[in-house]
Amino acid sequence: MKYAYFLGIIFFILGCSNTIDKKLHPTLKLSKPILQDLITIPQNIQTYTGFMEDKLHMVSKNYEEAYFSVWNMQKPKETLKDIQWPFVYFKHTSSYGENLLPIKQAFFDSMHAQSNFDEYLKTSTKGLILNYTNIRALPTSRPLLRDPSLAGEGFPFDYLQNSSINANTPVFISHYSKDKQWVFIFSRFTYGWVNDEDVVTIEDKHTVFWKNARQVHIVKEGIPLFTQDNVALYNTRIGMMFALIKEDPLDYTVLSVGKYKNNEAVYYQTKISKKYARKNILALSQKNLNMIINEVSQTNYGWGGVYGQRDCSSMLMDLYAPFGIALPRNSSKQARVGLVIDLSKKSNQEKLNTIKNEAIPFETLIYKKGHIVLYVGVYKGDVIVFHNTWGIKIKDSKKEGRFLIGKPIFSTLTIGSELKNYDEDAELLRNIKSMNILTR
Repeated sequence: MKYAYFLGIIFFILGCSNTIDKKLHPTLKLSKPILQDLITIPQNIQTYTGFMEDKLHMVSKNYEEAYFSVWNMQKPKETLKDIQWPFVYFKHTSSYGENLLPIKQAFFDSMHAQSNFDEYLKTSTKGLILNYTNIRALPTSRPLLRDPSLAGEGFPFDYLQNSSINANTPVFISHYSKDKQWVFIFSRFTYGWVNDEDVVTIEDKHTVFWKNARQVHIVKEGIPLFTQDNVALYNTRIGMMFALIKEDPLDYTVLSVGKYKNNEAVYYQTKISKKYARKNILALSQKNLNMIINEVSQTNYGWGGVYGQRDCSSMLMDLYAPFGIALPRNSSKQARVGLVIDLSKKSNQEKLNTIKNEAIPFETLIYKKGHIVLYVGVYKGDVIVFHNTWGIKIKDSKKEGRFLIGKPIFSTLTIGSELKNYDEDAELLRNIKSMNILTR
């Protein structure tokens, strides 16, 4: 506690010593520590899209084909051995529970039995997600943490949180847990366990209509959707897509799904205002980038999408969905999309020069192990990136720590370098492995 308090005093002094541009941050109050980049670097998307040529640039990468890919497959490529990876990767000797005490081997034994692996692929049917929900590595909502005494571990890093998944997303259902309360599903971007209440089976004749229909893309977060009888369904999120039934001057009417007894699907017609959705893939333009980035910026950092939030890679995956680019879910796979340029052997200055000369704003991702960011351009000579980040690694002679950020920000590649205990070895710029241009 003394260490945390001491760091807090240091950061408060450092934050208050910074010069604030009131034009860029008219409402900023320094009541708590703040990083130099969050003061001197504009935290609004319009600053960076303002440098773009205002032209329509379509970059669709067969998004709908990828979106419905799980409805088109006979079975997943993953073997039974592949999906049992948690029982190889996690050990009771290095795992902790919600009480911050070590997990016993009995927990893994019960999870293995609950996973019902003898039934793998015996259900093999198409499904649809009914609510925003978590995809778990094991059929449980209980967390699995690494040593909570270590910086960057413990809360909120639940290693059983594979990902989150939006309502109305197609999935392939493999099988059910022993107690029938969990369903093992495959989505376009990952696989794992979801709660049985959050998924419904879909007949082939309905998936055919769904895939062939004109699609409507959500462009506004947090708008509640209802059935035609005014029963609440769920809220919109960037990255969601619906099958269009009809439209009038103000609204789209789309197909939505609920759940009846015996896991049967019940179909609804749902109205979505045209203010909150678009009938076509968006062009990569100033106006559209401003709109979508402002929306995904509303969520805080959430490891694996926990608590309805986003992490670095899920933010980028959702951000690009309305533009027709189906990014993978994790950062290492996202870094392999498009034209990849290796930066691992370059000096810091060479990396900066390469980014300035070859990267395309809003079309280029920059990757380091465990983290990925979006290049948005150069501001006052500095390379600027947009990313959702938990924090900055700091250390002293005895202990490692984190300066917490916990939200999407615009920053330089040396964010936090002014901090007294800044860990240069963990610097974003120093650890960049590659950049990739998505549209090439």
